[in-house]
Amino acid sequence: MRRVSLVSGLEVGAVGFGAWGLSGDYGPADPSQAAAALRRALDVGASLVDTADEYGDGGNERLIGRAIAGRRAEVVLATKAGLVRTPDGRVGVCGRPEHLRRALDGSLARLGVETVDLFYLHRVDPDVPIEETVGAMAELVAAGKARFLGLSEAGPQTIRRAHAVHPLAAIQSEYSLWTREPERDVLPLVRELGIGFVAFSPLGRGFLAGGIASSADLAERDFRRNSPRFRDENLARNRRLLAPLVSIASARGATPAQVALAWLVGRGVVPIPGTRRPDRVEENARAAELALDPDELAELDRSFPPGAAAGERYPHDLEALTGR
Repeated sequence: MRRVSLVSGLEVGAVGFGAWGLSGDYGPADPSQAAAALRRALDVGASLVDTADEYGDGGNERLIGRAIAGRRAEVVLATKAGLVRTPDGRVGVCGRPEHLRRALDGSLARLGVETVDLFYLHRVDPDVPIEETVGAMAELVAAGKARFLGLSEAGPQTIRRAHAVHPLAAIQSEYSLWTREPERDVLPLVRELGIGFVAFSPLGRGFLAGGIASSADLAERDFRRNSPRFRDENLARNRRLLAPLVSIASARGATPAQVALAWLVGRGVVPIPGTRRPDRVEENARAAELALDPDELAELDRSFPPGAAAGERYPHDLEALTGR
């Protein structure tokens, strides 16, 4: 796979690998198959591997650590900290310096490495100045525990303030044909500042692959069952968006997922699709070489205008944590 530069000194495969789904959030996950998918990602050059301390309550990082043993040099390893569970089981945020120091030490131990290549703040804590949070993260870079820093789902003013404290290598946000909000102000800003952009959920949590017709297609404990966009009344409306994507893919001898990923790669961002199947890893990787022509791009833009998706990305409590 061809490589691209997020920032100077940090090159990655044009398509990466998002590991969240390896921990069962999309239904039961077989650890051996998950590890095989991750190793196949390295085989095909999908070098950016993205995890977080919160995924699987640390189990995701342990799985990755075992899977990459002996192959550390092939991996651009990214992890995140800052999401925490409240006593009542809900998701909260914590950007306090002492928490981030402990969190990264825990991540390093679970991953079995001395340094991560990219350390993200998972969500911005509104109760801690971003300068204080990023200042503590910069100390972790100085200590050799992380090479580069990033923010996940941050708003433009927060990005500017953070970047002034320590240069950011990447901003990570949900971005796909049916989630185009970053185009409004985040993508122009990161290009102005010379920061890379990593797109998570680049296939709309599997929706853009075309195989989800109703909530009945989702496992009982699948995260998407609680997502407004996957409620049957919204899903029926969203599926009407897919016809042009399917048509372009058919004409190209490609899959809808490959076309959706190629659309992102052509915009200069690095998508990190997730899968538990090695054959899907290979399919996703081939999207890096698929160049869409101007007419195809125009058709996709018309078919998926910003705001076209029915339903919010997350349930209300999680939606409130984004874009700060």
